[in-house]
Amino acid sequence: MGCLHSKTAHLQSPEDPPTDLPDPNKPDPGDGVGGDGGGVSEVPAFKEYSLSELRRVTNEFNAKNIVSESGEKAPNVVYKGKLENNRFVAVKRFSKLSWPDAQQFMVEAAGVGKVRHKRLVNLIGCCAEGDERLLVAEFMPNDTLSKHLFHWDKQPLPWEMRVRVAYHVAQALDHCSCENRKIYHDLNAYRILFDEDGDPRLSSFGLMKNSRDGKSYSTNLAYTPPEFLRTGRIIPESVIYSYGTVLLDLLSGKHIPPSHALDLIRGKNVLMLMDSSLEGQYANDDATKLVELASKCLQFEARERPDINFLLTAVTPLQKQKEVASHVLMGLTVNNTPVLPTILSPLGKASARMDLTAVHDILLKTGYKDEEGAENELSFQEWTQQVQDILNTKKFGDIAFRDKDFKNAIEYYSKLVVMMSVPSATVFARRSFSYLMNDQAELALRDAMQAQVCISDWPTAFYLQALALSKLGMDTDAQDMLNDGAAFEAKRSNSWRG
Repeated sequence: MGCLHSKTAHLQSPEDPPTDLPDPNKPDPGDGVGGDGGGVSEVPAFKEYSLSELRRVTNEFNAKNIVSESGEKAPNVVYKGKLENNRFVAVKRFSKLSWPDAQQFMVEAAGVGKVRHKRLVNLIGCCAEGDERLLVAEFMPNDTLSKHLFHWDKQPLPWEMRVRVAYHVAQALDHCSCENRKIYHDLNAYRILFDEDGDPRLSSFGLMKNSRDGKSYSTNLAYTPPEFLRTGRIIPESVIYSYGTVLLDLLSGKHIPPSHALDLIRGKNVLMLMDSSLEGQYANDDATKLVELASKCLQFEARERPDINFLLTAVTPLQKQKEVASHVLMGLTVNNTPVLPTILSPLGKASARMDLTAVHDILLKTGYKDEEGAENELSFQEWTQQVQDILNTKKFGDIAFRDKDFKNAIEYYSKLVVMMSVPSATVFARRSFSYLMNDQAELALRDAMQAQVCISDWPTAFYLQALALSKLGMDTDAQDMLNDGAAFEAKRSNSWRG
């Protein structure tokens, strides 16, 4: 098994000199299993985020968005967040005590951000402002290996999936080693997560160098490599030892101290080690091979442990159901196509796919025609300077809206809202969209609701609310608004046919 490289291996840290980018048309190298390689072309480029961006992404670090946290003296908390493109991310928040040197933190994060692979939970950004130290990674929606092994609800993790975890983690470690990231801190069942397809991935957070809090291992001392207990330092062979503890977890479905497990293995009591829920799912020879591999990894002397290539060679033949998708093995429901309502209009379709350019074009073409008689209302009033001011303000607002000068459109439409005796749904709708284009989703939602007050069954008002709610990360509510807009369109269409 050779080192695997991906398309994004050219990503650079802030200190790296620019280099020529690889040919994007070249295919990813295969890994010899299933024909797939290490490519991660859909992962966004690593970037530095501002603290204000990450506050917005996590809804001001809302406690409801916490997905994991530790209670140590230098605590770190992981939040679920949502970027503007609707991509979910995991945001890990450290204390300044963990990384006093902001520059060191940024350089280290940028280095880890270059290590990309489909078996990793890839790092896509970082932030160091004031006392804040934050990492941003891909979000994994299907929990940790710890949850599926030790705290399962519906079914225990099947044997074939456990073997796949061992293989995928070995692949991830092999790639990291090839990228000169031979040290992985505190490899355990909490560091392995499952993506939207149910595939296991290794968290990139463990690739960060040891922080100043002095903790390379947060797990119980019984599971810590012997050399770390002796010297306080870890070496590449320490990672192999930790991999052995993960194999014990996979075999037993419990967190068994390595010393106890080794006693069972030496006493030929392998069946005592195996998870009873796996009965009938594996061949005895396969179980024996995995037990022997765990035993080799857990050797007291670091030099007696195998290297990562040996791990890959040992676990590859154990893959017996490569053609079966992970989510099928795990009993997970995967829905890759979002359920959208039956939408009748181009505006509804554009709103559903968050195509703001198309929404703007449609609002321009529609104009004020949905407000019956509103456009002509002023022509029947007595011609006064006040009326002329209203018409001029409306004109300037519409010109700014047409020209995508949304800041001025907001200013003119705001004046118009105050000047008009009868509120205009279209003006509220156009100002709502202008707020959206200025990243003011809450104000956009308020105006879209005002447009609905003006015309209670106006689909446009519901679609604009859906856009604003989606920007605010309220996907369920946004979907409801899309459904309501579609329902009103269907009602209108039926009444016209009648």
